[in-house]
Amino acid sequence: MKNVRITIVLFGLLIVAFGALAGRCLFLQYFRTDYYTDVCTKQQQGFINRQPQRGVILDCRGRVFAASNKVQTIFAEPRAITEPKDTSSQLAPIVDMGAHIICRLITESNNPGFARIKTDAEPNQCRAARRIPGIGVQPEWQRHYPMGPAAAHVVGFASTDDRGLEGIELQYDKDLRGSAGKNVFFADISRRPVRLRPQTSSVTDGVGIILTIDSTIQQFARTELQQRLAEYQAQSGVAIVAEPKTGAILGMVSLPDFDPANFSSAEPNDLRNHAITDQYEPGSLLKPVIAAIALDCAVVNEEEKIFCENGNYRGRGFGRIGEYREGFANLTLREILIKSSNIGMAKIGQRLGKDKLYKGLKLFGFGKKTGIDLPGEAGGLIWPVRKWTGYSVTRIPFGHEITVTTIQLVQAFCILANGGHPVRPYLVRAIVDNEGQIVKLKRPPPNIGYVIDPKVASWIVTEAMVGVVNEGTGKRAKLEKWQVFGKTGTANIAKSDEKGYSDRYYVASFVCGAPAEDPAVIVLVSIRRPNRSLGKGYTGGAVASPVAAKILEKTLTYLENNQLFSPAQQSHHYRDKPGDI
Repeated sequence: MKNVRITIVLFGLLIVAFGALAGRCLFLQYFRTDYYTDVCTKQQQGFINRQPQRGVILDCRGRVFAASNKVQTIFAEPRAITEPKDTSSQLAPIVDMGAHIICRLITESNNPGFARIKTDAEPNQCRAARRIPGIGVQPEWQRHYPMGPAAAHVVGFASTDDRGLEGIELQYDKDLRGSAGKNVFFADISRRPVRLRPQTSSVTDGVGIILTIDSTIQQFARTELQQRLAEYQAQSGVAIVAEPKTGAILGMVSLPDFDPANFSSAEPNDLRNHAITDQYEPGSLLKPVIAAIALDCAVVNEEEKIFCENGNYRGRGFGRIGEYREGFANLTLREILIKSSNIGMAKIGQRLGKDKLYKGLKLFGFGKKTGIDLPGEAGGLIWPVRKWTGYSVTRIPFGHEITVTTIQLVQAFCILANGGHPVRPYLVRAIVDNEGQIVKLKRPPPNIGYVIDPKVASWIVTEAMVGVVNEGTGKRAKLEKWQVFGKTGTANIAKSDEKGYSDRYYVASFVCGAPAEDPAVIVLVSIRRPNRSLGKGYTGGAVASPVAAKILEKTLTYLENNQLFSPAQQSHHYRDKPGDI
């Protein structure tokens, strides 16, 4: 009887054991299928990602700013290496690297399947490296920037893993990058391919970007600006060349700059594109815009004279306003701009009032981003009208109590030069596929509507701003062949540690264009903190206008020689009689 009980117990335990085993099998078969299938696949299969070629970035004439070339990369697969020190010692003499460096790359890799050892390896290095277990060779695309720093802030740069990090490279990263493909293969115990499997996906190379930038004009601007910054020991500088009728940017230089192929060694401040990120008070550069708003609102006309208080204007609610040098008595609007009278502009601001002044500035694009196709653009600042005081309506008209970016100023003067019609600056002319076919053509919008009356815009350019160059503070910008229009600007830099403005540091600016009757080009140069102690001057007229004129002259000559001028624009040469407008 006892033996029967023992038999029953053992038989029961056996049933339980088989039941548990069946339950475990059921669990593994139906509930853990995906997990073990994945583990099995990883053991039996390998993958080779086929990277697409990153699209080229070209200037408007087809010259290469950025392109990707294929190179061979030696890599390690950490999970397939049991003795990293031995592997590193074998590989070190082949790639001419320290074994300790290679070992650290292998052991500290966050990716168990890949640790980059050497990029752009020689063919003999690749052949020798392939013989070492756990070491492989794969083709990769390496980004090159043939023009170096020439347009670094516009083009930007990409990382080693082909991701855009700045400039056009970042803004159009998805288009430039394309999509990767994948080859699947059966692998042996050392992760070496045995044979391919049919599951593959195709590679789609990135598209090409054609910029509005002309590398020749870009070099004109960069060379002249570099020389001026060195001559005046300035902190930084910006130069922008634009087509006023379309908003196309022909040149954009921000100094100091950097080499995009070696961006990691650049100073952080050098990576900033000062043309779109720096916000500053524009000073007198804003005066033609305010004058245009006032004329358009009919609060002033071209003939009347405004008493400029002989250089000392004070009143309740707005304090005291003086002039840069001597004072003035009665001036017309044209004379106010030519002599750059702060008091004259302050009185015009009072006539406009808060609402009209605010609305006019907004229509010209201040206080908001232009939308130029670059990342990191700042919007500038105009306080809401409810925060304005009597100081605001008298200071903003001569460029205080408002911050702008250089690209916003370029947009505003393009509007004036384009007969008051709206203009939006842009940098990308077209996107093309790998066959050279245009995928997207970026055309400027038609000149529908206007920001201000075309007659007002024409008068500001051909009368007032021409007078600034022929008779006023912009005389250094005169050209023999073309009639130039322009405006100087000298703005104090606000103190960072206390209220008020520095009496040592300035932003010297000048905007100009030509031919005055049919503008083809706008140039704006802004130089931050020229060294006053040199005794060479620090104003926009002394520091910025000569370099802007040189850039303008070289650009116009280049466009004319390449037959990129209209006959009408070529005919508007400089007039012999100063002031005969």
